[in-house]
Amino acid sequence: RYEPTWGSLDARPLPAWFDKAKFGVFIHWGVFSVPSFGSEWFWWYWQKEKREPYVKFMDTNYPPGFSYEDFGPLFTAEFFDPNQWADILKASGAKYVVLTSKHHEGFTLWGSKYSWNWNAVDVGPKRDLVAELATSVRNRTDLHFGLYHSLFEWFNPLFLEDATNAFKTRKFPTSKSLPELYEIVTKYQPEIIWSDGDGNAPDTYWNSTGFLAWLYNDSPVRDTVVTNDRWGAGSICAHGGFYTCSDRYNPGHLLPHKWENCMTIDRSSWGYRRDARLRDYLPIEDLVKQLAETVSCGGNLLMNIGPTHDGRIAVVFEERLRQVGSWLKVNGEAIYGTKPWRAQNDTVTPGVWYTFSPKEGTVNAIFLNWPVSGILELGEPRAKFGETQVKLAGYKELLKWVALGEKGMVVALPQLTPQQMPCQWGWTLQLTDVN
Repeated sequence: RYEPTWGSLDARPLPAWFDKAKFGVFIHWGVFSVPSFGSEWFWWYWQKEKREPYVKFMDTNYPPGFSYEDFGPLFTAEFFDPNQWADILKASGAKYVVLTSKHHEGFTLWGSKYSWNWNAVDVGPKRDLVAELATSVRNRTDLHFGLYHSLFEWFNPLFLEDATNAFKTRKFPTSKSLPELYEIVTKYQPEIIWSDGDGNAPDTYWNSTGFLAWLYNDSPVRDTVVTNDRWGAGSICAHGGFYTCSDRYNPGHLLPHKWENCMTIDRSSWGYRRDARLRDYLPIEDLVKQLAETVSCGGNLLMNIGPTHDGRIAVVFEERLRQVGSWLKVNGEAIYGTKPWRAQNDTVTPGVWYTFSPKEGTVNAIFLNWPVSGILELGEPRAKFGETQVKLAGYKELLKWVALGEKGMVVALPQLTPQQMPCQWGWTLQLTDVN
């Protein structure tokens, strides 16, 4: 049994499914999806920081005295079709999904009995959005279902009172935050608890170790649940399950501890923005690059989309997800279930990232640029004449290659028309019998 101490909790082995999965989809959805302007931090930027674009946006478009709470009934979700969402998630090739059950605004996407009249069952959609998506994902896909939960809430009076008391009092976590965590685990049995937002309070204030000890020892998901590292000031990148370290974390080198790169397709926001331009969305080439870099360095990629207030996954997000899925259909063997190789990227040719498939004993070289010459030089593999074989994922014939002394090889790529290409953005060489 795990003790409620970091020493004991950090010694828990990470359930194996998470490292094998490699790729998940993050969904930021809430009342912030109604103004859908600027950022999911809309309420904070408008009311607390009084940033000019936000103040002006409200003055121009809403009557005087309109409060953030007035957005609640406008969060309608009339087009929310959980089956359609599940089908898009499946088509993306993702192996897990993390839904925001509650962001820093405090609005819960389930009918929490600890969030009276500020939840999706009492206000707005009048639906349990968490339950609906969980059911569809479990019925229609093999994805693991996870939930994001913000510890703190920007404007909750109980939290503000505790903060004023330098967190010597604990009214907020005992009456709101912790009961919600127990509630979502017991009710929805998520296999990921993605905690966030410590409000600068220590983990002792949140009693994170007490909750995690229960989660790992006695909860209905004790054997499969995976947690992140955001459990109080100072715990990020130091304690918990996998490390996130910071948003959009992509170190570019191997880390000794399992980590995740959580990033957004929209460069500027996690929630949906009506004011986004096409150039604000990362193109598929960038997403494939992030996936290859992240996995080669031992990480998982958690790619975020923000649905609309009425429950749609905007077509630009759907397209990106389906593009990643079509890429994974061809190159999935170089991603799923792989381990980092002795070299993460190539020393001679930039834009080449390596992974290792232990079952097949294959070294995968994911290259992001197709060379004009049709010749790809690799500085890392040690090829052996008569033993090493080189394949291009999605192409039948074996490729010709020449070794370069002790280390390194030159591979002749097939001459293909664009229609014959196995995929359009990033390709994989599968090398067998390379040292």
